[in-house]
Amino acid sequence: MALEINLVPDIKNEMLKAMKIRNYTLFACIVVAIASVVVSLIFWSISAGQQAVADGKKKTLDTLSSKINSYSDLSNFLTVKDQLSVISTISDNRNVVSRSFNILAALLPTGKDTITISSLDVNLQEESPKFSFEGQANSGSEPNIDYNVLDAFKKSMEYMRYDYGEYVDKNGNIIPAYCIVSNAADGSTLYDVEKKSYYAYWLINGEGCNPADTEEEDAGEETPSNTRDLNINVNDISVNDVISTKVDGYETEEYEGQQVVRIWRTPQFDDWYKEEMKEGQPYMGLDGTIANVPHFVSACTTYTGTERVGKKPSWTTTNDECKLVPEGVDGIEITDSSNGVDDESNDLVLRFAAEITFSPEVFRFKNHHMLALAPTTRVNVTDSYSQIQSLFAKRASDCAEGDTTCLNGANLGGN
Repeated sequence: MALEINLVPDIKNEMLKAMKIRNYTLFACIVVAIASVVVSLIFWSISAGQQAVADGKKKTLDTLSSKINSYSDLSNFLTVKDQLSVISTISDNRNVVSRSFNILAALLPTGKDTITISSLDVNLQEESPKFSFEGQANSGSEPNIDYNVLDAFKKSMEYMRYDYGEYVDKNGNIIPAYCIVSNAADGSTLYDVEKKSYYAYWLINGEGCNPADTEEEDAGEETPSNTRDLNINVNDISVNDVISTKVDGYETEEYEGQQVVRIWRTPQFDDWYKEEMKEGQPYMGLDGTIANVPHFVSACTTYTGTERVGKKPSWTTTNDECKLVPEGVDGIEITDSSNGVDDESNDLVLRFAAEITFSPEVFRFKNHHMLALAPTTRVNVTDSYSQIQSLFAKRASDCAEGDTTCLNGANLGGN
């Protein structure tokens, strides 16, 4: 057996191992250094490329900026652009001043006890719109000066309501507001005496007024005019007849030379009520759901039916949220009162100055088909000017010197 003799001292072996480690470390450092240089070159080239691109974009932007700034009407353009971006919001929030008159028509009593206005200031700029006015109250009987008239007027404020919403076709599609006529040519509210209901006319043939036409266009279908069943027999029509026809399945009539569909503002409960919905027939459920008939969808008023054995359901109308005078506001504030004499009738009247604060929603343009609802169930369409002349009168004169009846404050319920 051969023997191996290690003639290299241990210290020599340790040195050789250290040299190997040194060489490996040096090699690794060289490799890392080369890699670092390569990576640095790559990043530098990317950075240089990005800078070149950025410089190119900057030059382009500078050129475009110079062209834009040289545009003479730039300021006007930017102003119009800013206005267009908010025009929808501005339009929705603008106020309709014309509603003021017929809100007064709903507010002021016009029966035996009357209140007329001699001056009116309408302020719609504040958060809550306000009427400031001078008026005169007349009890309609001797001695005519009656604080109870004014007191009843004040107390009625908390019961005043308003209502608004949208008219829809039989499929529930909203009919544009400009396609609805709520008032006759003389400004009076459209009202059916027989049915004791207010209504509106839908200009169904007006441009953009029939949602069904839009649906057919979206479906790629054309609606030739000859597809509408007019059912007119000229031999049966006299000059004074109301022409009744059909348009897209709706019963129509002629109004102011146009074909219109009558839409009821309030439901026709007995005619529409059915225990279950049937296709093509007007329907109204006990929960107030209405279908298959053009109708008004109120944002304030709800209807609820209650079954009765052997009788037609009884219906309840509710409007708790839309108060003409907002919660927490003392309706009407009387700032001054005194006796006076009406120049036309020579009656003694109670002159007063007052302020009324209203809910801002009443005047919002976005709230369509607004109604002011009086506690006596008198309803006035706020976009008409019907009978507003009777709401105003010349300010009552001061009591004449020596007129003891006027000067002594003799009045019913006076203070």
